[in-house]
Amino acid sequence: MQLNQSRVANILESLSIKSLNPMQEKGSQAILDKADTLLLAPTGSGKTLAFLLAVEALLDKDVNLVQCLILTPSRELAIQIEQVWKKMQTGFKVSCCYGGHDMQTEIQNLVEPPALLIGTPGRIADHFKRETLSLESIKCLVLDEFDKSLALGFEDEMGFVIGEIPHLSKRVLVSATASIAIPEFTGVRDLYVVDCMNREEEEGQLNLQLVLSATKDKVERLYQLLCYIGNESTIIFCNHRDAVERTSLLLTEKGIANAAFHGGMEQMQREQTLIQFRNGSVQFLVATDLAARGLDIPEIKHVIHYHLPSTQAEFTHRNGRTARMHASGSAYLLMHQEEPMPYYLRESFVPLELPAKLKPPKPAIFATIYINGGKKDKLNKVDIVGFFLQQGKLAKEDLGLIVVKDFNSFVAVKKTKVPAFLKLVEPLKIKGTKYKIVLAK
Repeated sequence: MQLNQSRVANILESLSIKSLNPMQEKGSQAILDKADTLLLAPTGSGKTLAFLLAVEALLDKDVNLVQCLILTPSRELAIQIEQVWKKMQTGFKVSCCYGGHDMQTEIQNLVEPPALLIGTPGRIADHFKRETLSLESIKCLVLDEFDKSLALGFEDEMGFVIGEIPHLSKRVLVSATASIAIPEFTGVRDLYVVDCMNREEEEGQLNLQLVLSATKDKVERLYQLLCYIGNESTIIFCNHRDAVERTSLLLTEKGIANAAFHGGMEQMQREQTLIQFRNGSVQFLVATDLAARGLDIPEIKHVIHYHLPSTQAEFTHRNGRTARMHASGSAYLLMHQEEPMPYYLRESFVPLELPAKLKPPKPAIFATIYINGGKKDKLNKVDIVGFFLQQGKLAKEDLGLIVVKDFNSFVAVKKTKVPAFLKLVEPLKIKGTKYKIVLAK
């Protein structure tokens, strides 16, 4: 089976992409040709589009049941895949199911079955047990970031889901980590591997720096490092949720505006944090390894390992946030001077000398405005831009990234313009409806 090049061209135009990269061409064709495929490629290389192109080619418009299931380890990754699929404008319905999402809404969405179902292992297993959808027509299964799903303890849920699908004929495993053992429950028999890791090229893109702290509590040294980096997008990785909260709070107390991101936060709060990080309202993100994979985060210039991970795989994924596909970036190892180097770092480092006098990072230029209306309320970007420019008296250059979701919207606006803008629009309506328009928290 060959990809329909005319159809591919239309999809790429919808995504504003000029052409597929070699991995996407090779990966999508292999998925079509082989029953069992393992796609290995670095973070940021476009694996999602590679497997979605193949999925689109496999779907049958005459079948009104779920035909393909995609399992992901996190809600954010599931939502991201759904967003890419919608932008592709395939004409096939998609539904997304994950923990923290209203179950009744999901059940209602499944009354008219989607051709593509995306979700986390636990929530999909729950739907299977509730028998909220027919499994008879599911022929294709994609396990995205499947190694992370295993690491997070989803083995039983994945095994149950796969075991319940009666007519599965195509399995696709996707990862940015090589040398992964394939569990028996996947049902993989004759695995075809598409390895596009480009290991030597990747290593050459990353600038590793060692920063030593004289004290075990490294917050003061972290503060100095952020002053050295300046106001450029940075992720600060910690190993545990409590450490993320504590570090974020201490940085705030030192006058460094930042946001926390970890799995213990409410889904809405996590989504809003990522939006603010993407649009530049937040420049420093303190996060667990949840932010190391799969999320729709733009190119990051700096990664700081406030805590070093226990495995080389997680170290690689964290660094992949900055050294993404032909890009370059810096990763900083923030360590106590007596802390031993982890086993996966055998090279010797000359510690980075920070200047004695440093100025705090300049604050972000943008702030995020929240609107409690979205696509389901018939609001779109054109409506929002028109309202902000005409009624809010803003110029085009005052606006940044605009994100319109189902029930709410987020707009980046230059901070200096926010007070006057909010005062102007407080009594006004958008398309005849009064919405709450406030500064996002």
